[in-house]
Amino acid sequence: MSDLPSWLTDARLSEEIEPLLRNEDDDSLERLAAEAQAVTLRRFGRIISLYAPLYLSNFCSSGCVYCGFASDRTSPRRKLDASEIEKELLAMKALGISDVLLLTGERTNAVGFDYLCRAVEVAARHMPRVAVEAFPMSIAEYRGLAECGCTAITIYQETYDPENYGKLHRWGPKQDFLERLETPERALAGGIRSVGIGALLGLSEPVGEALALMRHARHLCHTWWKAGVSVSFPRIRPQEGEYRPQFTVSDRFLARMIFAFRIGMPDIDLVLSTRENPEFRDGMAGLGITRMSIASRTTVGGYVESDTASARQFEVSDNRSAKEFCLALRSKGLDPVFKNWDSAYNEPVTCKEATCH
Repeated sequence: MSDLPSWLTDARLSEEIEPLLRNEDDDSLERLAAEAQAVTLRRFGRIISLYAPLYLSNFCSSGCVYCGFASDRTSPRRKLDASEIEKELLAMKALGISDVLLLTGERTNAVGFDYLCRAVEVAARHMPRVAVEAFPMSIAEYRGLAECGCTAITIYQETYDPENYGKLHRWGPKQDFLERLETPERALAGGIRSVGIGALLGLSEPVGEALALMRHARHLCHTWWKAGVSVSFPRIRPQEGEYRPQFTVSDRFLARMIFAFRIGMPDIDLVLSTRENPEFRDGMAGLGITRMSIASRTTVGGYVESDTASARQFEVSDNRSAKEFCLALRSKGLDPVFKNWDSAYNEPVTCKEATCH
């Protein structure tokens, strides 16, 4: 793809972490872990901020081979109405959750911008921090989401390999590699305060993905220096389509990747979800990871109903309750924090405030 942005192919933006990723020596991993832990403690203290996902809909218009919500899956489709969203939020609040990530599939006639705006408005009445992980939108649409109470968006590029990206996304709006790549900047231009990015590890060669992800994160931090940037490290999990990843991403490599990101980008939140098993999550907390999901349900309506009531987007690996997970963090001397944001700060930023000229 000849029109790739220059920052994506600029090796200087990530060259210092490549040796850290490729070194498989045990002693070097221990040294990385110690350095990452020291950096995390200096910059973030012992705090782990917690959030939970809320799946609004499993309608989708795209054909991603690795997703349980792809449009060729045979599972029943469903979306929550306003009263159902409110019930889900109240059930989440009963667990202590006050930071919510609203999720949908790609844009459809059933679930589009207007639906998402209404969902954000409902969520903002109950939660001090509302983030969205949905389809790419225009600057004007992101401005509308910010005005409704959305403070952050998450959007994974899935893979930074353009050729492999085309093979994995068989049809639908998600086929456009560059449009998705530019989405975080459109969100920030629209007044969203923080963006989260990531690659779905296992889809493409892991070292190359890690380097491209680092370049993307550094580009956003440099260009939008007043905005927040976070990086997630999702590994592909079993899902309805039963896609088998081309590449294996071991625990050791993922740990090395997290440590390298913490050392290379000391000020950003690094996020680990319930895709990972309890042992790995407990081990990474405070060693680089500063933000984690908790008590996750990956079905539509999963907090009020049984989490097996409809198809999951993917299988959760850490099924501990919020109480159990918090106890595990405290046993390591870490402080679980459910709220570190107040709705008084939810006014959208302007383009001028967000950009670095």
